[in-house]
Amino acid sequence: MVRQPIQVEIIIFRLIKGSYEYLLLKRIEARGGFWQPVTGGLEEGENINDAVIRELKEETGITKIKRIIDKVYEFTLKDKLPIKEYVFGVEIKNTPIKLDKNIYDEHEDYKWCSYSEAMKLLKWPGNKKGLTKLYKILGKN
Repeated sequence: MVRQPIQVEIIIFRLIKGSYEYLLLKRIEARGGFWQPVTGGLEEGENINDAVIRELKEETGITKIKRIIDKVYEFTLKDKLPIKEYVFGVEIKNTPIKLDKNIYDEHEDYKWCSYSEAMKLLKWPGNKKGLTKLYKILGKN
């Protein structure tokens, strides 16, 4: 499949005892070893919403979604070619996470974090800005 110059970033969150927790995935060392939300590119012929659902399932096994908050934030990654990244918030219930270690071998671990802990773990400015925007939308719980 040919990837489009568009990516989605999905900040998964859940409400536990009145506070929101955010899911971060740790990349394998060969891919940088850093913490990030779910991310992925759009495949040829795929729309953004379909990519969100597909990436959630591929990278975490999540298929049951409580709500999606779209247009949380967007930014442009500047690598060889500019890539537009759209940030979504996805609320789930307390669902088991199943990292997909077979297809792409992208992630080695995951962690549910408070906002402040997630901000310390995230490496990239675009990821931090997206989380901050979502945090404000959710009312800073």
